[in-house]
Amino acid sequence: MLSNIRIVLINTFHPGNVGAIARAMKNMGLTNLYLVDPNDYPSEEATSRAAGAVDLLENATIVPTFEEAIADCSLVIGTSARHRTFQLPIMNARECAESVIPEATSHQVAIVFGRETTGLLNEEIAQCHRQVYIDANDEYPVLNISQAVQIVAYEIWMANQNKDFVAKETPEYPHKKDMDLFYDHLEETLYGINFIIRNHPGKVLDKLHRFFNRSRPEKQELGILRGVLAAVQREAGLVEANNHQEKTTDKPADSKSDK
Repeated sequence: MLSNIRIVLINTFHPGNVGAIARAMKNMGLTNLYLVDPNDYPSEEATSRAAGAVDLLENATIVPTFEEAIADCSLVIGTSARHRTFQLPIMNARECAESVIPEATSHQVAIVFGRETTGLLNEEIAQCHRQVYIDANDEYPVLNISQAVQIVAYEIWMANQNKDFVAKETPEYPHKKDMDLFYDHLEETLYGINFIIRNHPGKVLDKLHRFFNRSRPEKQELGILRGVLAAVQREAGLVEANNHQEKTTDKPADSKSDK
């Protein structure tokens, strides 16, 4: 189970924190570290702070964008010390661990940590299915990022060690990249039937993204939704228009110079 859980760090600034996080992960049996556009990495400081967890640094996956880090994940959980306006289901660290373990039996799960100073951006939280926070003193709830990872990792380890835990059969959920294709299809359809005006799109698409991320349609349900969108496009004549446009752009007319 633990091998299906990845820790994703976005744009880390201090390399020492990356090393400390690798050590914290290995303490708790987590081995998959993803680094999104890290500053000053690889680094001797990171290696020094990792101590006996240098192998995690050597095997870390480094990607330029957040989207690449979570593309094959079915559950993405963003960490945040404050409530956001996106109204995602919110869990504390223990609740997060208890929900992650059964999911990780058959799905890739990402737990995402933001920058040391600003955390996750709103647009990054918006790509998550759930939000996790760590209970702390209200007068000073700020944790170092390596401390935050240690706490979450500890709760995951404890949930995984629970002998009374009975693995639940979880539905098959689509990967994040499949959801992104659905969002593209949804946007194309809503613009095509003039439900959304291109010059004045408003926040409809943002709210729909939030709704589907929160509800997490299963893979089969997503296929039904894609079928509905395809039928709407077909009935609205959008498919024929798109096909005609592709034909006219892909196959230029013969010119005299070709003859």
